[in-house]
Amino acid sequence: MSVDLAIQLLPWQQEVFADTTRFKVVAAGRRTGKSRLAAWMLILAALDKQSGQVFYVAPTQGQARDIMWDTLLELGKPVIKSSHINNLQLTLINGAKISLKGADRPETMRGISLKFLVLDEYADMKPSVFEQILRPALADQKGKALFIGTPMGRNHFYDLYTYADTEEDETYRAWHYTSYDNPRLDPKEIEAAKKSMSSYAFRQEFMASFEAMGSEIFKEDWMQFDKKEPSIGDYYIAVDLAGFEDVTSISQGRKSRLDSTAIVVAKVSEEGWWVADIIHGRWDLNETANKIFQAVAKYEPVAVGIEKGIAKQAVISPIMDLQRRKQKFFRVEELSHGNKKKTDRIVWALQGRFENGHITLNKGDWNKEFLDQIFQFPNKLVHDDLIDALAYIDQLANVPYHFDDYDFDDHEMVDSYAGY
Repeated sequence: MSVDLAIQLLPWQQEVFADTTRFKVVAAGRRTGKSRLAAWMLILAALDKQSGQVFYVAPTQGQARDIMWDTLLELGKPVIKSSHINNLQLTLINGAKISLKGADRPETMRGISLKFLVLDEYADMKPSVFEQILRPALADQKGKALFIGTPMGRNHFYDLYTYADTEEDETYRAWHYTSYDNPRLDPKEIEAAKKSMSSYAFRQEFMASFEAMGSEIFKEDWMQFDKKEPSIGDYYIAVDLAGFEDVTSISQGRKSRLDSTAIVVAKVSEEGWWVADIIHGRWDLNETANKIFQAVAKYEPVAVGIEKGIAKQAVISPIMDLQRRKQKFFRVEELSHGNKKKTDRIVWALQGRFENGHITLNKGDWNKEFLDQIFQFPNKLVHDDLIDALAYIDQLANVPYHFDDYDFDDHEMVDSYAGY
C-alpha cells in the first residue's frame, strides 16, 4: 500500500534527514523545527520493513506527550491505524508502533529491542538512561538514534556533541543550528526576544550556545578552529608550571584541586596566533622537564618561556641535563606577571585577539579542557592553567629573538652554553 506523506522539510532539516550516520547529534535553538524533524524520522523509521520498536524519549512522560503527540497525529494521519493516548502509543498501518516515553521512568524501557530512537532535550535528562538502558536496546538491530535539543551549559549533551563533532568516530556526527536557521520564523521576533532576555539566556535558547552560565568575557562564537598549520610564522612555547607535589599524594586525593602544568605551543605571525597544541597534566619534576623538552624537539620554537618562581628554578636543572645528554640547546625566557592581576593579564592578552579572530585553535584532545576553562573564566572553582599559559604567549612573542637584533645581556639563558 503506497501512501503519499507529502514530507516537507526546511533546508537544515533536510541536511540532517538525508545523512546516513548512525548516531546524529543536533544542537539547535528554540523554534527551529527540531520536533517536526524528529516526528518525520520516527514515522519513516516505523514504516521501514525492518522489525523492531521505535521510541521517542523526552525528559518526562508529560513532556513527551506535550511536545510530540499532536505533531505525530498531524504528520502521520495517512498512515496511523490507531492511537492510544493513555499509554502514548501509535500503531501504523503496517503494524509498527511508535511509543512516547519519559526518561524519568526508565523502568518502562527495559528489555526491548529498538530500531530507531529519538532523545529530545537530551541536555535535560540523565545520561545514564541512554548509556545503561537505551544504548543496549539498539545493539540487536544496530539501531539508529537522534539526539536533539537546546544546550543547557557544558553538561553531558555538550560532551556528546563535542565527541560527535570531532569526526573521530564515523558512527557519530554533529550539527549546530540557531533559531535564525528557520526561515519561517520572523527574525524581528527573535530580535524582540533578544531585547527582553539576558545575553546569556539569548545565546543559549536562540543561538544554541553551550556557553557556561556566568561567562561574559569570552564568547563561544569567537572560537575558531583550523587543523591546517599556517605557512608563515614562528613557534613559541609558554609554560605555566604547577607545583611538583608527589604524584602519589595526588592520586590519593590529598591534592584534588591542584592546578596542572600547561605547555602551550603557538605559531605566531602578523596575522595572528595558531595554537598548535596544549600539553597539560600533573607531573613530577623530571616528567615535566621531559614534556617541555619533547615539545621543543617537535616544534623547534624560537623561544621557550617559563613562569617566574620557585617551580621554574627547580625545573631548569633537569632541562639542562636533558640538553647536555641530547645535545639540543634552546633559549628559556623568564615570564613574569608584570605586577598585573592574573585576570587582567589574561583579558588583556586574549580577549581582543579572540574577539577579532586573531587566535585560531588546532583541533586536539586538549580542546575540551581549554574551552571549559575559558568559557567559565574567571571562576575560582574552575582551573585556568591552560588559558594562563596561552596569555603568556603575548609576553613571549613581543620580544625580538633573532640574533641580529637580540640583546643577550637582558635575557636569561638556560645555561652559559645554551646557544644555537
